[in-house]
Amino acid sequence: MEKTLKVINRMEADGVIGRYAIGGAVAAIFYIEPFTTYDLDNLVVLTPIYEYLARKGYEAEGEAVNVEGWPVQFLPAYNPLVAEALKQAVEIKFKRTPTRVMSAEHLVAIMLQTGRTKDYARAAKFLEEDVVDVERLEDILSRHELSGKWREFSRRFKP
Repeated sequence: MEKTLKVINRMEADGVIGRYAIGGAVAAIFYIEPFTTYDLDNLVVLTPIYEYLARKGYEAEGEAVNVEGWPVQFLPAYNPLVAEALKQAVEIKFKRTPTRVMSAEHLVAIMLQTGRTKDYARAAKFLEEDVVDVERLEDILSRHELSGKWREFSRRFKP
């Protein structure tokens, strides 16, 4: 994954993509025990990404592009919650490569917004592992009108 992140950082430096952050299941591994995923989700404001990567020799595989052995999906910041998560992403290093990952609180908020059973189970794992600042999460949920989802989740999973 480090080689993949270096390519993505180069894309950002070259102006092909704007600010990015790792989301989804790969982001979760920075906080909790990993669960199965097949790709690296990057949330970005879309630009001519596929053409850039094709010029560099990377090939599309369905909705992803294989970058140094990792299928990478480039997703738009499709709603205000995701846009905020992207803007407030946490700066980290993966081995020696700088990158950004969505905060645990934003990941859980997005999971609750999505509302699938597997997302609720993942959100429960975040709370179980005590990697979430619940006060900050509740603030995010309130601002994005997701307090009802939090109540529903709390009834089902009792964090």
